[in-house]
Amino acid sequence: MRLHVRVHGDGLAGMPYLLVHGLSSNARLWDGVAEHLVAAGHPVHAADLRSHGESPSPPDGYDTVTAADDLDRLGLPPAIVAGQSWGGNVVVQLAARHPERVRALALVDGGWINLAAQFPSWAACQARLRPADVSGLTATRLRERLRSAHPDWEPWAIEATVFNLAIHPDDSLTRRLPIPQHMEIVRSMWDDPPQPYFPRIDVPVLAIPAGPHTPDLDGLRDVKVRPYPGGDHDLHAQHPASIAADLLSLA
Repeated sequence: MRLHVRVHGDGLAGMPYLLVHGLSSNARLWDGVAEHLVAAGHPVHAADLRSHGESPSPPDGYDTVTAADDLDRLGLPPAIVAGQSWGGNVVVQLAARHPERVRALALVDGGWINLAAQFPSWAACQARLRPADVSGLTATRLRERLRSAHPDWEPWAIEATVFNLAIHPDDSLTRRLPIPQHMEIVRSMWDDPPQPYFPRIDVPVLAIPAGPHTPDLDGLRDVKVRPYPGGDHDLHAQHPASIAADLLSLA
């Protein structure tokens, strides 16, 4: 399995960063954060997980553990590792299973997602989290919806979000991550939440929740919380400079 990786600031001497996107997202959503990290002297790798972004789509391996193992197999140097949403759950697994890869963790509105604690049954979870059909939706219409929903986002963040889907010459869209594989990942989140792995994490952790909720971080020994009470789930798209400053506090 080979992953596509966006490399920023190659050759810089600062502490490296590894940035991991969320479910049905892609590495380009980290571009704004990476720009600020590079300006501070740090090399950055942002990976597209399997069947996301520009990475290939194998027939299997759609679970949190395999995603973490895929990142380990990149062979990158020890880094400050940030994950957003499901990517936060992935980097918790990376730190627990491959601690030599991780110097510190940043969990951006994820890394504590426990679906079995949020829904009364798998059937309820599956019904709520199954993604919508995108047939008939165009890239132009999606851009309009995103600009309306996120008027404070910069144009690069809108385009990076559109890139979550494959754009065809007629402006139509299809999923990069098909719905069955998407739901395999959701099922792995249901079966394998991150909290049992917290006691195995021996590096500093910065938790960055968006919105009013308080994350379940019980078991983490060295954790600080930097909340964004009015923030979007995609904080890295909404507030790239501020999120970069938070990540730099771990260097």
